[in-house]
Amino acid sequence: MSDTNIKLCNASDYQEVARQILPKPLFEYLASGTDDEQTLTENESAFKNWYLRPRVMKPVGALSTATKLFGQELTLPVFISPAGVHQLCNEEGECATARACGEVGTLFALSQHATRSIEEVAAATDGKTNLWYQSYILKDRDATKRLIDRAVKSGYKGIFLTVDSVRFGFREADARNGWNSLPEPLRLVNYDNETTKDPKLPDNTSKIYSKEEDAWDQNTEQIFEQNPTWNDVIWLKTECCQGLPLIVKGIMTSEDAIDAVNAGADGVMVSNHGGRGLDGTLASIDALPEIAAAVGNKVPILLDSGIRRGTDVLKALALGATAVGIGKPFFFALAVDGEKGVVDLLRMIQKETEAAMAICGCRTIADINRTLVTRHPSGAGVGKYSRSKL
Repeated sequence: MSDTNIKLCNASDYQEVARQILPKPLFEYLASGTDDEQTLTENESAFKNWYLRPRVMKPVGALSTATKLFGQELTLPVFISPAGVHQLCNEEGECATARACGEVGTLFALSQHATRSIEEVAAATDGKTNLWYQSYILKDRDATKRLIDRAVKSGYKGIFLTVDSVRFGFREADARNGWNSLPEPLRLVNYDNETTKDPKLPDNTSKIYSKEEDAWDQNTEQIFEQNPTWNDVIWLKTECCQGLPLIVKGIMTSEDAIDAVNAGADGVMVSNHGGRGLDGTLASIDALPEIAAAVGNKVPILLDSGIRRGTDVLKALALGATAVGIGKPFFFALAVDGEKGVVDLLRMIQKETEAAMAICGCRTIADINRTLVTRHPSGAGVGKYSRSKL
């Protein structure tokens, strides 16, 4: 635990402490968004334009945040979203974050771009964490399938397919700081033994990934399929998932939500990549209602990008989400206090969610519904755009 004068009471406190202890380029890599950071800013501020409608005289003494996702029990409807390179913040990396989720009793999603391997994370959690694996569609479909096969073999219980990364947005903070490679000895370990057939190369077995500069962050788009179609989702669901639930992540419109379900997705995840993809999109919470109206009666809907408080969790669930993921906040908690920090962060959000549920008269997650949220009757809001300050 770092020495600071800040008492850690909420997710924003962890971010402020992380700002003090991390090198500037690393902190700004974790905290920044793309272009003018409009979407990054609005992901948080848009929640403030949705107002809760508290209900009184309701029995909430036996309140519970427990819920189920595809029959899998979670102690709270909050999980760790897939995000890469946890070792930037803590030596144990994804192993520490996953164990924290197991201690709290919620889901952990391992990124394909992790710094601890699929197998290492499974071994570190020893069956005590609900592990899911996040995949991208690579140009090499065989490699895509092999990676998912490894996750299935290692006991992962579901698949996230991220579909919003055919190109990456430009993060100006990284450009200014010269942050363009992973610091040694970190690497994207899941690619270590992966090869791909490339007819342009003489030996026909070029490694997918070898050096940091060859496949890191914004440069990894060279290995992603840039001409995907919904047939790729059909293929992945029927040929790779081996019966595991498939969540298509990166959905921001009702049209794409419908197409995802028609392609066989078992659920969709509303996400704008935490403001790190296309700038100028709606905040995830503002995109949620149309997606819930389109497919909410067919499949579970998840959401990330902007969750910072228990009241955010309640608003998202009221607008149609089944559960929500957190991204940036857990990085800061991991940097400040490792596994313990992530446990503490999740429990903070759980307590805030419990308080919000109680004051709104909800004893269980099933009690949360659309009547609990509204827009301000005057049309006024506080979530106006202003460039975020790193």
